Amino acid sequence: MIEIEAKPWQTMVLHAERSYPNECCGAMLGHAHGDRKLVTDAVALENAYGGEKNARYEVRPEDLLQADKAARARGLDLIGIFHSHPDCDAYFSETDLKNSCPWYSFVILSVQAGKFDHANSFLPDIDQTKAEQEELIWPKF
Repeated sequence: MIEIEAKPWQTMVLHAERSYPNECCGAMLGHAHGDRKLVTDAVALENAYGGEKNARYEVRPEDLLQADKAARARGLDLIGIFHSHPDCDAYFSETDLKNSCPWYSFVILSVQAGKFDHANSFLPDIDQTKAEQEELIWPKF
């Protein structure tokens, strides 16, 4: 289960809407206690994909490393990665699966016509062959 507090949720949704019609991406920081994760901060990152950004994102390894270092300096964990799917459902695509890390949660925000619509979270397996949907709790405004 992953729960996202109001401030990081606002950061994530705003980044997704401002990046539209392209995919956005970012890091989620917080506390992990077994199967329960609480996201207390979100860091918007640049979509570094070299091609069409409306159907794919790429996080630079150095950006993710910097987010992890910043989290640890504040006594937080790097919980996972978020990204958006413009004009598309919040599902875990084959590309998402191939580029995933099994120790992170992956939150996907569906942005329809420039506005947030819905979100889902996924946990890929160690072999990157499947991803289970994870319970996601976010503030409803």
